[in-house]
Amino acid sequence: MDLTGMRFTITHPMHSHPYNPEVASGQGIIDLAVAAEKAGFAGFGFTDHPAPSHRWLENGGHDALDPFVAMSFAAAHTTTLRLVPNIIVLPYRNPFVVAKAAASLDLLSNGRFTLAVGVGYMKKEFAALGVEFDERAALFDEALAAIRAVWTTDDLTFEGEHFTAQGITAHPRPVATPHPPIWIGGNTAAARRRVVEHGDGWCPFPAPAGLAQAARTAPLDSVERLAEGIADLRRRLEEAGRDPQSVDVAISPFHRAGPGDDDFNADAHLAELQQLADAGVTWVHVSIPGDSLTHALEAVDKFRATVIEAI
Repeated sequence: MDLTGMRFTITHPMHSHPYNPEVASGQGIIDLAVAAEKAGFAGFGFTDHPAPSHRWLENGGHDALDPFVAMSFAAAHTTTLRLVPNIIVLPYRNPFVVAKAAASLDLLSNGRFTLAVGVGYMKKEFAALGVEFDERAALFDEALAAIRAVWTTDDLTFEGEHFTAQGITAHPRPVATPHPPIWIGGNTAAARRRVVEHGDGWCPFPAPAGLAQAARTAPLDSVERLAEGIADLRRRLEEAGRDPQSVDVAISPFHRAGPGDDDFNADAHLAELQQLADAGVTWVHVSIPGDSLTHALEAVDKFRATVIEAI
């Protein structure tokens, strides 16, 4: 078994509505972030739902903190943990505002921020934010170009269909050079195309047919199908003259039991991690329970003892 290059990340466990207030408290975030760093996790992040519908919340959705505020709080109490949102819905926001928040977080964390972004799929949330749902793909592509440009260019003039800027200089710049890593979410070929054009990582997610339809993405239900997608990504990168080994792939295991579940089997988990690594995965999302802070911390430590230290 060779998993020496595998890195693990946690999404803050606000998995439900209503959420556990202890987990979402300032002290809860500190405790989880510090514990994750000490356990050997490489990443820690938050979801992005500024205006979810009540119907969605009552049918399996979950509450959320503002990801930039919460990641800044976690960054202030850690030194090596990378801040990896899961994920920022880019069309919700003006790209120059995203670029400023991301550059600030990267600077204040000493270069520890990864901008993981997705197109989004929740119509009511788009409506609440005044963003045209059917324009989300075009908004996404244009925003990616604008963010990269303003991070690296002074006196920037940007002419787009949705965003126009004249003579913009946005300092301080990020610490990371040429800019923080950009990961692109989604299971489709379009997502992989965006990785080639704009990204440093691809973050698909396990999605059987029903979930894929609800999330408006392509089904992804096996390591074999994931491997096909990674092979397609690598081919596209090579055709564009980019090194496929320079691009990360992050995903959750297909066997969804996490270290906080009674049926978690470390040996089986390690075996699947090897399959994912063989397919080209470099980062794995680890599911942590959110029913109590104690349970979440126990799961972090269990994963350390049974998986991270076994590698």
